Amino acid sequence: MATKEMKKILVTGAVGQIGSELTMALREKYGADNVLATGRKSAPSKELLESGPFEYIDVAQKDTVEAVIKKYEIDTVYHMAAILSAVGEDKPWLCWDVNMNGLKNVLDLGVEHELTRIFVPSSIAVWGAGAPLDMTPNETVLKPSTMYGVTKVAGELLADYYVKRFGLDCRGVRYPGIVSHETLPGGGTTDYAVAIYYEAVKQAKYTCFVREDTVLPMMYMPDAIKATIDLMEAPFENLKHWNDFNIAAMSFSVGELADSIRRVMPEFTCEYEPDFRQAIADSWPNSIDDSVARAEWGWKPAYDLDAMTDDMLTALGKKQERGLLA
Repeated sequence: MATKEMKKILVTGAVGQIGSELTMALREKYGADNVLATGRKSAPSKELLESGPFEYIDVAQKDTVEAVIKKYEIDTVYHMAAILSAVGEDKPWLCWDVNMNGLKNVLDLGVEHELTRIFVPSSIAVWGAGAPLDMTPNETVLKPSTMYGVTKVAGELLADYYVKRFGLDCRGVRYPGIVSHETLPGGGTTDYAVAIYYEAVKQAKYTCFVREDTVLPMMYMPDAIKATIDLMEAPFENLKHWNDFNIAAMSFSVGELADSIRRVMPEFTCEYEPDFRQAIADSWPNSIDDSVARAEWGWKPAYDLDAMTDDMLTALGKKQERGLLA
């Protein structure tokens, strides 16, 4: 399968944490008018709305997706719309509907309209009991304990099936926890790694919903965006895997994260009150082996924990000075 050029791009879930920043990066790279941002009901930011076209769609309703594919002559889809882990446990059937039926709609439209390429994101939530917790390999047991994880495993397999059965070019990575200063997280178990920075800047203290010794794989948003675009631009013939690439940047405990913040803000304090999300975090790996992604398309992260902390606190400090932190 030859790699075709991407010309007209649709981003679903463009109001979400990753989707919003991915949209801006794609508009900068490919031209604002060539990247359509879409969402289901949340209002887009002023920056997102003013930077290029925006439409409301519901990925679980196939006709709404097809309408914008036709209207904007879309050939490439970054399918970022999803219900995340914590919200998914509260509303499991909504999670299934959006994550599975929405994905199938996009894949079917990819076949029917002969789309060039589709990005199908996955997550560390695919792992559970039986998977090694340290340096979890690309190929291992996939037995998630959450509905979100179930939909991500099924999504990987479904997208791979469309590659083999229909010749559709689908690709995807397993995102670790993502940290960003641009968009607040949307109901994931790793949200603490974002909230802790916001609260550090606002009030120099944070109460965390997982234990101090909880270790999870994390990634700074610029690296997540880079991994996404790099994979989509890789020659298809170089790929032996398609929709299940492990990507890694750093792993740290909440205590280590708090210590990193205290390097810059010695007055910062963190308390711990674990809730239901602790069990979800405990089912996920401590660290990830991403050697497959490095070998097949040259993946390499740029940020470690302290570099991320320095950038996050600087950016959020500027926002606070401008009165932009609620």
